Amino acid sequence: MSAVIVYSTAMCPYCVRAKQLLQRKGIEYREIRVDLDPEQMQIMRKSSRRRSVPQIFIGAYHVGGYDDLSDLDMQGKLDDILQQNLI
Repeated sequence: MSAVIVYSTAMCPYCVRAKQLLQRKGIEYREIRVDLDPEQMQIMRKSSRRRSVPQIFIGAYHVGGYDDLSDLDMQGKLDDILQQNLI
């Protein structure tokens, strides 16, 4: 099964919110702290083409940041994306 990945840093309130949303929905995720690993920061930037955190991936699907994740949830689309991308 592909993982939900959250690229984050220690001092990021939006990272906390994204992780809380995933936890409330019972979604397991892997957190990658880019502030502790510069190589992971480069991987995140290359994969997402963004520099800000959080960056959230559901399998190969790039969600974006917390606002994107929250919008998908409020629109009722997050569950479908999870189902389609977590094989």
